[in-house]
Amino acid sequence: MTSAPPAIVHVIDDDAAVRDSLRLLLQTEDFDVRAHASARDFLSSVEPSEVGCVVTDVRMPGVTGLELLAEIKARRIDLPVIVITAHADVALAVQAMKAGAVDLLEKPFDGDALLGSVRQALDLRVEGAGVRSEASAARDRLASLTSREREVLVGVLEGRPNKIIAHELGISVRTVEVHRARLMVKMRAKSLSELVRISVLVPRAVSF
Repeated sequence: MTSAPPAIVHVIDDDAAVRDSLRLLLQTEDFDVRAHASARDFLSSVEPSEVGCVVTDVRMPGVTGLELLAEIKARRIDLPVIVITAHADVALAVQAMKAGAVDLLEKPFDGDALLGSVRQALDLRVEGAGVRSEASAARDRLASLTSREREVLVGVLEGRPNKIIAHELGISVRTVEVHRARLMVKMRAKSLSELVRISVLVPRAVSF
């Protein structure tokens, strides 16, 4: 019986210090790590049959992280992608998740957060049907929202601050904050990037 090939975590960042720190962190947890200084370096060395995931910066010279996501999809490279950035915002999170990223982490991030994200990405890759089951769960969570919570969710996903959402909906900022807290609980999202990722799984249910 042939054993499955070991999972490889590809780290892509043009900052050598960041590459080294991420590689060391992942290696302490016994991950097989390959570090790349650019997206082109990664694309020239990755094998289509590889099992694992990718951790990539967004802002890089040459091919950016978002452009890399498109290239990975075009080449049908079956590796989940985690995006890291020092300049996270809602628009970037939405763009990255729609392009296929499984998570977005803002620098500086906690080491445990990255390790958890990598493990989750590898689990999705191994399970195969994980994305389909996640989409079904996301649909159920969205269905549990009230109409007002859904309106607040759309405003959040479009990057509008609570004050603007409150003005547009004719409610107080405090009420927006309450709805926002409740929808985070109902969607089982611990962060903005996770909320975006869950919502993107059901694109027709939330227009943003």
